[in-house]
Amino acid sequence: MVNTLKLPVGIDSFEKLRTNEFYYVDKTRLIEQLLDNWSEVTLFTRPRRFGKTLSMSMLRSFFEIGTDTSLFDGLYISQNKVLCDKHMGKYPVIFLTLKGVDGLSFSDSKRMLKSVLSNEMDRHYYLKTSNALTEEDKSCFTQMLMGTDENIENSLKTLSRLLYKHYDQKVVIIIDEYDVPLDKAYQNGYYSEMVSLIRGLFGQALKTNDYLQFAVLTGCLRISKESIFTGLNNFEVISILDTQYDECFGFTDTDVRKLLEYFNQTDHYSEVKEWYDGYHFGNTDIYCPWDVIRYCKSLCADPDALPQDYWSNSSGNAIVRSFIDKADVQTKDEIERLIAGEYIEKEISQELTYDELDKSIANLWSVLFTTGYLTKQGRVTDGKVRLSIPNREIKNLFIKKIREWFSDTTSNDGKTLEEFCNAFMEKNTEKIEQLFGDYLWNTISIRDTAVAKDKKENFYHGIMLGLLGYKASWLIKSNAESGIGYSDVLVEVPDNRTGIVIELKYAENGDMDAACHEALKQIEDKSYVDKLKQDGMRNFIKYGIACFKKDCKVMIGK
Repeated sequence: MVNTLKLPVGIDSFEKLRTNEFYYVDKTRLIEQLLDNWSEVTLFTRPRRFGKTLSMSMLRSFFEIGTDTSLFDGLYISQNKVLCDKHMGKYPVIFLTLKGVDGLSFSDSKRMLKSVLSNEMDRHYYLKTSNALTEEDKSCFTQMLMGTDENIENSLKTLSRLLYKHYDQKVVIIIDEYDVPLDKAYQNGYYSEMVSLIRGLFGQALKTNDYLQFAVLTGCLRISKESIFTGLNNFEVISILDTQYDECFGFTDTDVRKLLEYFNQTDHYSEVKEWYDGYHFGNTDIYCPWDVIRYCKSLCADPDALPQDYWSNSSGNAIVRSFIDKADVQTKDEIERLIAGEYIEKEISQELTYDELDKSIANLWSVLFTTGYLTKQGRVTDGKVRLSIPNREIKNLFIKKIREWFSDTTSNDGKTLEEFCNAFMEKNTEKIEQLFGDYLWNTISIRDTAVAKDKKENFYHGIMLGLLGYKASWLIKSNAESGIGYSDVLVEVPDNRTGIVIELKYAENGDMDAACHEALKQIEDKSYVDKLKQDGMRNFIKYGIACFKKDCKVMIGK
């Protein structure tokens, strides 16, 4: 098959995607469902990078007067002739995406919001010369267009009125990423001011707007109705728990198989599934589209490309770190169970305000679920939701954040780290065992029962490297080629030209003595000391360290 279409990495304009020969996963059934299940205001909550903006752009292209109807040729919605004849290209549309409304201060953020509104006014520039508008109407529009009207709370309602007068047709309002300004405001300390502004803007546009046909909003979180959407009666929220529209955002397994087949990458289906599947919206299993497209494009350029953490690397993921920072003993145990591939049961609150998000561990569980870091494995009889980590990528993210947290917390206790490192030079196995055991006990361990023994050893290996790295004057080498193999850890202490070899083993059956002896035998059999000799070390110390869950054993070699 000759592939004529391109992969749409980062393309969120439906018109651009359809007119520039990009591959499109058909989500136009959303239009049919939206009209069949009509609600005056509909809010879709989905995690970031799951196609919300592209779908809202698709809605605009469908409903807006003057649309290029050929954009929908061959797509699902084109089969519904009656619906298309009645609704396609029949409405004036107000389209806003608020994902760029950010600022360190309220004034900065408000200025960006005014810019977004002004750009939308500019899209309707023809209103300046409309014969249906009075001179007063045109003057009002010009002020909004120039950004000189300070009363931006009324701007969407006013634009609706002017569009209605021009077209004699009620307006469709589409607002993408409605909650981004609230998130940024919370992070930067002007949350109450932004809540007031957004409440006013939405209240006027969505509640008391006689010129509104219907509105569609998207966001990551369902912000408390009392906070933003006060008084909206005909208001429907579709979350990731709802079965309605459950295939409309993200890729289904069928979508992924078709995409991989088109780009001749079906051999990589299992990797795509392991890394990027695992989300559950309603009753449907969903892949993250951002990840699938990025990885498929990498494979097209390099057939040997490995999966990467595309989704998690597109954000700072501060919420995960905040969660780990606040974790008590029970929560740490629950995190360990999640990483081990188990599920936990939690009550999920779908209505929070941003200033409540990290006030409690209970709220953070809800946020991690709604923002895509955890997914649903089912419900239990008491209404709780069974939560799990969706896939390999998100598991990697949790492990990365745990290691960052461990590094930060241990570095605050320089005295204990100094004592731990010096114990290696002093050949004090009891002290090493005691302090390393304490570190293991206090961290969140990675005890994934599904991974191989060497992968479990990597966890302990990483902790050891992080602790020994405290000694800035020591040269620490990891997995260095030495003798006839690769040693776990080599340490060179320049002051007295002492070389230390550390081999770690995971005691799969709990027999740590045997694991220590195995480690020391490997040091001898593979001549790991050779590299230290080549580097000019004169004194040598060999350690075999065995680990099992949160316990350890240390032996010194001859």
